[in-house]
Amino acid sequence: MSHIGALSGITVIDLSRLLPGPYCTMILADHGARVIAVEDPRYRDRGEYVFPVYRNKSHMTLELKSDAGREIFFKLVSDADVVVEGFRPGVVTRLGVDYTAVSRVNPKIVYCSITGYGQTGPMRHAAGHDVNYLSRAGLLDLMGEKGRAPSIPGIQMADLVGGGMNGALGIVMALFHRERSGKGQHIDISMTDGMLGLLPTVQFFQALFGTEQKRGETFLSHRYACYNTYETADGRYLSVGAVENHFWQNLCQRLGKPEYGPLQYDETRREEIIAFMRERFRQKPLDEWENEFRGLDVCVAPIRTVAEAMQDPLFKGREMVSTTNQTTPDLGVPVRLSETPGSLRTAPVAFGADTDRVLDELGYGEAEIKALREKGVV
Repeated sequence: MSHIGALSGITVIDLSRLLPGPYCTMILADHGARVIAVEDPRYRDRGEYVFPVYRNKSHMTLELKSDAGREIFFKLVSDADVVVEGFRPGVVTRLGVDYTAVSRVNPKIVYCSITGYGQTGPMRHAAGHDVNYLSRAGLLDLMGEKGRAPSIPGIQMADLVGGGMNGALGIVMALFHRERSGKGQHIDISMTDGMLGLLPTVQFFQALFGTEQKRGETFLSHRYACYNTYETADGRYLSVGAVENHFWQNLCQRLGKPEYGPLQYDETRREEIIAFMRERFRQKPLDEWENEFRGLDVCVAPIRTVAEAMQDPLFKGREMVSTTNQTTPDLGVPVRLSETPGSLRTAPVAFGADTDRVLDELGYGEAEIKALREKGVV
């Protein structure tokens, strides 16, 4: 088995900040790409450095508004394969580091722009964050309990999926196209587009049932007892995901209610069955239910806290959690390739830690680097 990642030999210059772009380039770095994160030195002390997504990367400071800073940037991109940026549309053009400018220096460059609302359209300049993108795309309206306000998810779905994952996917596709054509291209990633793109099942169920999917009562969100969450005797919760009837019948049999087996999606008995399940699951604590269902084909799972998930033998056995970092457990690489596996090679890098080293590689001497630092360029 090779220990060279699938993207070994690819160099990425990452101009983005916070979460979407850095998560995108973390995926690329995990699979062997050399990622040089470039950030304005003024952000050093803002407390906005999401350090876990800077594993396997280098990080340097650079002021792109200065002529000297842009000169360094163009030296970096002249031999790079990918540029990632997360500014609002128009900012990179004003800075003189947009796709057109970069492609003149390096025609093979793959240039990925990640924004909230995209490079075109009536909202391209609007400000926003994860909750706004979920709202605009209709997803937030589906999250939470019936009759209550929509619930904001505990993770940043639009940032991580709509921005980070879609960005990484677009980059890999563009690199594949470049292998065949020799041409780079510009990638326009809108996080709000990405969220709207997560609606195929909603469209399917609306067509299937002829009714609009509503918060807390969609086919796969609390409407039926077979796909629901339940409180246990100790105030914990478990999830039931018995969509197929044989799973549901196994569950009903175990709970002493085999007569509910054929009534899985019976609208006239729906609330009765949910009420029974709620009452039944409150009779035992979570660990007893875990033991009772262990080894049975029932699609039941304990609802873990994040701390518990980090200790779960499932993830330790899958090498998705390691404890080499004394303060925060390291998350593993979820995309598993047999011949070119991803890997955790270096711990998250400190802000600006590689500035001198990268400048040295570009041919800058010690005195030049000192002068750049004194001028606030790096």
